[in-house]
Amino acid sequence: MKFYKNKNILVTGGTGMIGIPLVKMLLEFGANVTIASLDDKKLAPKGSVFFKADLRDFKNCLKLCKNKDIVFHLAGVKGSPLMTKVKPASFFVPTLTFSLNMMEAARRCNVPKYLFTSSIGVYAPAKVFTEEDVWKTFPSPNDRFAGWAKRMCELQAEAYKIEYGWKNISIVRPANVYGPYDSFDIDNAMVIPSLIRKASESKKKMHVWGDGSPIRDFIFADDVARAMLLILKKGINEPINIGSGKGHPIKEIANFIAKKIKNGPLEIIFDKNKPSGDQKRLMNVDKLKKIGFKPKVNIRQGLLKTIEWYEKNKKRKFTKFNSFKEI
Repeated sequence: MKFYKNKNILVTGGTGMIGIPLVKMLLEFGANVTIASLDDKKLAPKGSVFFKADLRDFKNCLKLCKNKDIVFHLAGVKGSPLMTKVKPASFFVPTLTFSLNMMEAARRCNVPKYLFTSSIGVYAPAKVFTEEDVWKTFPSPNDRFAGWAKRMCELQAEAYKIEYGWKNISIVRPANVYGPYDSFDIDNAMVIPSLIRKASESKKKMHVWGDGSPIRDFIFADDVARAMLLILKKGINEPINIGSGKGHPIKEIANFIAKKIKNGPLEIIFDKNKPSGDQKRLMNVDKLKKIGFKPKVNIRQGLLKTIEWYEKNKKRKFTKFNSFKEI
């Protein structure tokens, strides 16, 4: 995309699952990319400028936003629904603090374009999630704290549009994102990385929470990055879903992983006494299709890529709950 050539771009969370492919794409387009993260500098793609910065400190945000043409705000607090119940403050407070700080810093520094990464967690339980329905409902009880934090930051963008006339803020709501560089902490990981790690550590049988019937909309991290680039380039300044629009039962995902893992095939045992979360979480992606976006990586391709990456990197340290795991 010629649009990004020679642009000075900041990517917060640029060493995370979505951030790494996003930064690599921007570098290929000829952009000058700065990364802000609390993660390991070694994860920063070659050619980018890395700053280890705590975005809870507003002064850091101001320094990072100075002379930037575009800010992609991806930094977030990532964890399983169980962890949001156990440590809700560790999700709610940092998410609000550094998201509010970053948008305000970008406004003060007159950054022309800004992208805020919201979440599927803003939606209430429904058969299909449509962008306009958010403010008619409350977030799912399973996403109460994270969902409300993201909603408040979406309101911040709306408030800036009303008071300051800053309209160039794109808001994206990704579905269930997966891929390399995800968190594979078995106690805190989302469904796909959790299943991959369980499968890798199992001998003959793999235990899966719930009955496997819940349906999720999964999208590969590289496709999310591609969608973000297109959305910001086109100047889409209303919330837009990023998903595949296709539902896959957890049972289907578990069966595929159990067959394709290096030590498989494994027998799957569903523990129906464990919670399963909301029954169905499926994105309406009509708006995404209208701007010409279509995912390149289907679920089977994405799972194979993620399994392969994990098998090569499973000796790396996947820490316990980390309040600042980049998305």
